Amino acid sequence: MKPYIFITRKLPDEAVSALKEKYEVNMWNSEEKLVPRDILLQEAAKADALLTMLSEKVDEELLSVSKNLKVVANLAVGFDNIDVEAASAHGVAICNTPDVLTDSTADLTFALLMAAARRLVEAAEFVKEGKWKSWTPLLLAGQDIHHKTIGIVGMGSIGSAVAKRAKGFDMNVIYHNRSRKMDVENELGAVYSSFDDLVLTSDFIVCLTPLTEETRNLFTREVFKKMKKTAVFINASRGPVVNEQDLYLALKEGEIAAAGLDVFEKEPIDENHPLLQLSNVVALPHIGSASIETRMGMMKLCVDNIDAILSEKEPLTLVNKDWTLTR
Repeated sequence: MKPYIFITRKLPDEAVSALKEKYEVNMWNSEEKLVPRDILLQEAAKADALLTMLSEKVDEELLSVSKNLKVVANLAVGFDNIDVEAASAHGVAICNTPDVLTDSTADLTFALLMAAARRLVEAAEFVKEGKWKSWTPLLLAGQDIHHKTIGIVGMGSIGSAVAKRAKGFDMNVIYHNRSRKMDVENELGAVYSSFDDLVLTSDFIVCLTPLTEETRNLFTREVFKKMKKTAVFINASRGPVVNEQDLYLALKEGEIAAAGLDVFEKEPIDENHPLLQLSNVVALPHIGSASIETRMGMMKLCVDNIDAILSEKEPLTLVNKDWTLTR
């Protein structure tokens, strides 16, 4: 009997054809709608492998019913939707998709920074709504990016790629990270900073830190009040690192100038969310890695990881390094 694989979102046939040649594969029938939890648990109970999205919780409840499960391949670099420790205890390998999405996410992050700083979304809508009746010297004037200070919170591979793009704009790069990144300092002249100093001195604060218990609610009203009134805040990491009500108040009260957000505490975000009512917020639907080339590459990496585990080979990108196959 062929191993059984369940994929929690409808993917292009060409992305999963290699799996279908060797295994029994079933995909949830929607690109947009989430697989209901009860169906996910039913599928997990008989699956040898799962290909999941960030929206699916892989927790003790799921792992406990998954008697045949050997691998979960998460279509993301982050894996805060997965209880990795519990997975190791159940002998389940967890794989993610690092590196392949680094440059695409950095491109989007810097584009979000530029859009928020130069009020590009406001300007585009201004024209489309027929409001452009004359030219004035300060019509939709935003802020310069070049020669400003960018503070990057989370200097992983994506943070390093954003820093490279910032240097192309002659920006002064400072960063805060759990550990110093000497390669980035030597190559780009980036300067390590405490979190408080970064917040106080940066013109652009770019959040790229992973979501952990330490980073949850890292950005609060107190932090926003320390920023320059002209500061632009960008979040392309995870929504819960920011207290959204505090961010709303900081923007509404003019404590910071603008925000560019690709992630939110609850996704999809409700269209009536207070942040979406502010003209100085650029909001995107979590599309950091959403280029065709990158998303197809992420799918291929998931497929390759699943095939490796089911073929009793070493996976390419194993998250739980303490994993051993116990079933």
